[in-house]
Amino acid sequence: MAYVTCDVGISADGYAAGPHQRLDHPLGEGGTERLHRWMFETPDENRAELDAITAADAFIMGRNMFSPGRGEWDLQWQGWWGDDPPYHQPVYVLTHYPRADLVMAGGTTFSFVTGGIQEAFDRARESSGDGRISVAGGAATINQFLTAGLIDELRLHIAPLTLGAGERVFDGVPALRLEQMSSRSASLVTHVTYRVLR
Repeated sequence: MAYVTCDVGISADGYAAGPHQRLDHPLGEGGTERLHRWMFETPDENRAELDAITAADAFIMGRNMFSPGRGEWDLQWQGWWGDDPPYHQPVYVLTHYPRADLVMAGGTTFSFVTGGIQEAFDRARESSGDGRISVAGGAATINQFLTAGLIDELRLHIAPLTLGAGERVFDGVPALRLEQMSSRSASLVTHVTYRVLR
């Protein structure tokens, strides 16, 4: 049976991205530089959490996390991460627009799924051999997986700030029962891990 985790950086008021997402602000205004300071400014302090984010056998993400564009694909666009994305495993990107698989350095292959979250989940489960699957984001994708009951472990990385608007985790998600597994405060973030109870 696949085990599904989800890591998401959020503000104290629950936003995973600020308002007005675009190419120069992929996580919205105030999102990129403020929500994820801990990743770039204090990586040694947060090494265990950073390593856990990419410790999966397959990944699922929404189109917004892969690309700033909408509509038909700009085939020159190959993601935010350069030639060697950090995943090094199959990544299934939810989209309404078909695109051929994109093979990158380091073992990452982006496959573009037009059949919704269940198709993405089934393909990730098959390619992972029922191993670990990570729902990588963004907020709308996470909310769909939470609503469908497909996430086992939710890891929130809470930055000490509010954004006031943007894309919020838990929007539209029915009430959940969560069991706290761990929490750890660091200088720029608090890491909280929950088991999502069925």
